[in-house]
Amino acid sequence: MTTETTPVPSAPASAEPEMLTGSGAIIRTLELLGVTDVFGIPGGAVIPLYDELMTQNKIRHILVRHEQGAGHAAEGYASATGRVGVAIATSGPGATNLVTAIADAYMDSVPLLAITGQVFSTSMGTDAFQEADIIGITMPITKHSFLARRAEEIPAAIASAYHIASTGRPGPVLVDITKDAQQNLAPFIWPPQLDLPGYRPIVKAHGKQVQAAAQLLLNAKKPVLYVGGGVIRAHASPELLALAEATGAPVVTTLMARGAFPDSHPQHLGMPGMHGTVPAVLALQESDLIISFGARFDDRVTGKISEFAPNAKIVHVDVDPAEISKIRVADVPIVGDAKDVIADLTLAWADAAQGAAPDTTEWWTYLHGLKAEFPLGFTEPTDGLLAPQYVIQRIGELTGPEAVYAAGVGQHQMWAAQYIKYERPNSWLNSGGAGTMGYSVPAAMGAKVAEPDRVVWSIDGDGCFQMTNQELATCTINKIPIKVAIINNSSLGMVRQWQSLFYDGRHSFTDLNTGHGTAMVPDFVKMADAYGALGIRVTSKDQVDDAIKLALATNDRPVVIDFIVSPGAMVWPMVPQGVSNSFVQYAKDHAPTWGEE
Repeated sequence: MTTETTPVPSAPASAEPEMLTGSGAIIRTLELLGVTDVFGIPGGAVIPLYDELMTQNKIRHILVRHEQGAGHAAEGYASATGRVGVAIATSGPGATNLVTAIADAYMDSVPLLAITGQVFSTSMGTDAFQEADIIGITMPITKHSFLARRAEEIPAAIASAYHIASTGRPGPVLVDITKDAQQNLAPFIWPPQLDLPGYRPIVKAHGKQVQAAAQLLLNAKKPVLYVGGGVIRAHASPELLALAEATGAPVVTTLMARGAFPDSHPQHLGMPGMHGTVPAVLALQESDLIISFGARFDDRVTGKISEFAPNAKIVHVDVDPAEISKIRVADVPIVGDAKDVIADLTLAWADAAQGAAPDTTEWWTYLHGLKAEFPLGFTEPTDGLLAPQYVIQRIGELTGPEAVYAAGVGQHQMWAAQYIKYERPNSWLNSGGAGTMGYSVPAAMGAKVAEPDRVVWSIDGDGCFQMTNQELATCTINKIPIKVAIINNSSLGMVRQWQSLFYDGRHSFTDLNTGHGTAMVPDFVKMADAYGALGIRVTSKDQVDDAIKLALATNDRPVVIDFIVSPGAMVWPMVPQGVSNSFVQYAKDHAPTWGEE
């Protein structure tokens, strides 16, 4: 067993330590850690830091319109690149506005560094103006938190936070810095001593466990590689491809892992779970061996856990030991970094197989039959409005796999996961675990800052868009030309779908009046124009391609396309919450007649 070291970049040696304010130390530390972009908004408790930001030109600061936007932008930045995203907020409500993004990053293992201002150290605990115990508030949703009360503590606090956020299982770390610590002078000592005695992430797995997994894979007749978002966070897609092709095992990629394995690959069965493909769901359910890489057996994948894959042995690979056997007991638990473990498993399997791969012909015959019988598809709406699936499919086809697609949460998220073909990791960004409405626009903005040469789409719903669309102003002013596709069904679509299916069609408080009838509140095209973006409305199928092509050709400002789609469109397939994935048999029996409401 090995542990990760603590790499801290060195700084030029000097005879005497430089005297810096605490704010200067924040900037210098971020520079030495390689940070080039940060997202934030100033306030009283971070004025010293923002004053210091004006005096330098190595770190680009993006002034957002809401702290939640800063957090999601930092997430998008991190998810598109694998680098740590940085968000800055002031004390009190500024810090609490970051909480949703921090929780989101925690659920989806996104490396995020949140830097918050705090009131003067002498005022802490007195209910001072804009005081909030942000460390206490975020304790359940961060990997760790630091409070710096003195200027000399700042370099080690930020360097430690950066290290923790980016190693082991990535996640958010918060550094809260008092205002007097930002103002006071202290010698800048670099590199700092990182004192993290309790933090020892395991990278290298135990060899005997890997050999045991290889033997199970060699003996399996119905194996499945169950791939989660941890494979993307570990940059392990090349290793996964090598293992899959060596063993011939089918692959399913969860919502968080779309792009970890190419959709075009013949061994890929699609996305499993509540809205997964029939082949992916039944492959897991009927397998005799599941090898899970960086996945956590989420309820949206397993359905009723007591009835999930009843005949399968489980190999569970995860860098976080707390995830192993948390939901489904593993026959072979393996703690380690997915990139290293998959590479080791490929070698161990080849050594055990000795050139004689197991015969899975019967298994593949069955799976190919499922793929042929139950392809993903949709029926045209009968109300004369656009099919949202068609719109999203055309966005993917006309844009291509080199783009980045950031989705909000709801029906449009599932359609974007289903109908866009993902060929590379880090091309699909979404809020998986927390399911945060409002994620898409700022996440797309952050991704575009990180990857300025890629096309970046925000695929959003009319409900989600109204939660963070103020960041369009940020995009316009900072020349961040994202493309926004509003899948406008004039409702909270996923809630409406559940109401249609399970509440006898009682659509209580889910109509938003954004796209149908005479009322458009707000008018998204006028809103786009007000924000300095190009606004386009699409109401018919023959307009779809031209609108997408115009968006792709427009790179001097953001683009917002208001696609008016049918409110009756539903996400299929669907395994209802709390039932067995064997319920997908219903899909097998009824798929030809499944259509729109």
